[in-house]
Amino acid sequence: MPELPQWPNVAVSHRGGVTELRFHTDDGPLVWSADAHRDLTDAFRWVGTDRATKVVLLTGSGDTFCAEIDVRGFAEMDWDELWWEGRRMLTGLDDIDVPVVSVVNGPATIHSEIPVMGDIVLAADHALFADRAHFAVRNTVPGDGVNIIWGELLGPTRSKYFLLTGEAITASEAHRLGVVNEVLPLSELHDRAWKLCNDLAARSLPVLRYTKAAITIGFRRGLQENISHGLGVQGAGHWSRGGVQGTRYTTEIPDS
Repeated sequence: MPELPQWPNVAVSHRGGVTELRFHTDDGPLVWSADAHRDLTDAFRWVGTDRATKVVLLTGSGDTFCAEIDVRGFAEMDWDELWWEGRRMLTGLDDIDVPVVSVVNGPATIHSEIPVMGDIVLAADHALFADRAHFAVRNTVPGDGVNIIWGELLGPTRSKYFLLTGEAITASEAHRLGVVNEVLPLSELHDRAWKLCNDLAARSLPVLRYTKAAITIGFRRGLQENISHGLGVQGAGHWSRGGVQGTRYTTEIPDS
């Protein structure tokens, strides 16, 4: 197999038809940034065209998936570049034509839509899901796909509450709601994920591709049709405030 590409925020490994993309910042939990945004975009596009990949395993590093955002790099980008890259990131993940297994190794409170886009989603028992990258913490519009993904998973009433309040959903509640398929202790999570991945990878590549196409028809159509509008109104929200406000945020909700 040719040498695997690597990105500063995405470590790539491959075994038995399974390609793992492990998100990280300096080998610790991923801090969302302009660099991470670009790295994930490129990694999704690469793995989606890699002919040796029969299953994709997405995971984070340590005991947190992503719970911090550094906006400073985004503030230096033109909006047209952010719009273009933002569309390509989520549609690139959605366009992967083989099964995607997500391992949510801890709190996913920044861009939590990414792991729950997996075809199979496993979560550590201490994981949390929230949207603390937009409205609740940063006073920005949640339009870059988080609105579409969580609207699909939670339904209109629950998803609006989730996005407007920054509500945190525990792993057990996410399992009850059907967002997560299995909840396990962190120490057991990756072994279980690899068992599922290896079982899937035992199938033929054509069957895996055709099956992925069959089970994602409606969702893919909705994402492609709606993501540009969401990014457009998100950009309008930034414009109304004088542009992207560049600083670093934790996921705490400000006091009212």
